[in-house]
Amino acid sequence: MNFRTLDLNLLRVFDALMSEGSLTRAAEVLAITQPAASHALKRLHEAVGEALFVRNAFGMTPTPKAQALWPQVRAALGALQQALAPGAFDPQTQAVTFRLAMTDATAALLAPALVAEIERERALCNLRVLPLTTSDPQRLIQQAEVDLAIGHFPDTVTALLAAGRDAALRQARLYDTRHVCVMRHGHPLADRPLTLDAYCDAHHLLASSTGRALGYVDQALTALGRQRRVVMSVNQFYTAGQVVTQSDLLAVLPLAFLPATGHQHALLARELPFDLGAIQVSMLWHMRRDAEPAHRWLRERVLRAAGVQP
Repeated sequence: MNFRTLDLNLLRVFDALMSEGSLTRAAEVLAITQPAASHALKRLHEAVGEALFVRNAFGMTPTPKAQALWPQVRAALGALQQALAPGAFDPQTQAVTFRLAMTDATAALLAPALVAEIERERALCNLRVLPLTTSDPQRLIQQAEVDLAIGHFPDTVTALLAAGRDAALRQARLYDTRHVCVMRHGHPLADRPLTLDAYCDAHHLLASSTGRALGYVDQALTALGRQRRVVMSVNQFYTAGQVVTQSDLLAVLPLAFLPATGHQHALLARELPFDLGAIQVSMLWHMRRDAEPAHRWLRERVLRAAGVQP
């Protein structure tokens, strides 16, 4: 590719298509016609010397070459935009839609404060809260399916910290909490010490946003040579609270999430007879969005909603 003769507008089309996954939506974002976007994509393929996207039933799938190019292209466009129009985001005049992936419990904790921030500033932005169904949201972020992922991602955060500034993703710590065992008031174990034997002999409910049959508790018990009987698994913390208040099942939930169950006053929280470690709730985003004024504005509001000073 001869960079000196490359039309840099083609890179804007490439970036929009990578972000939107659809030629139609990319054209809408760029305020051009779909035929114009299609022609630009054809010219880009010719300049690169190979196809960067493959059509599918749902839109356009980027090739490995496109995936490799995008972080550098996005970072360069972001830096150029920042240089030409630093801080050029007015939430009261620019309508932006943000996609945030998180569990129902995290959303119940943060969404009211986020809405309050938006209403207070009379911002035109829209928030789409998407279900978080994975413990590793890197693919969602890298493929621009979400703008932020918020949750407990211990392995991902550890890898990002180890990689430092070379990591493709960025992260910010929001708050810490810990796991507790919850049961209904009047449960047979409510007035007894919650020993490891008593815990393992009871019947359990597993709250798992990923839908996995085994969770952190089961891994910890296996390390101790023990196991438990999981009668039911659900993917919503609200449902977990509803079931526990009306049964003799035990559930392990993050302490900070109990209000999100809607049954905080009907639940009894007890310390676990084994250690699961602390829960660090973080937000993750792609480095290509790091310098974007609108995205930076969003991250600052999420920090404030979590009680962290930006």
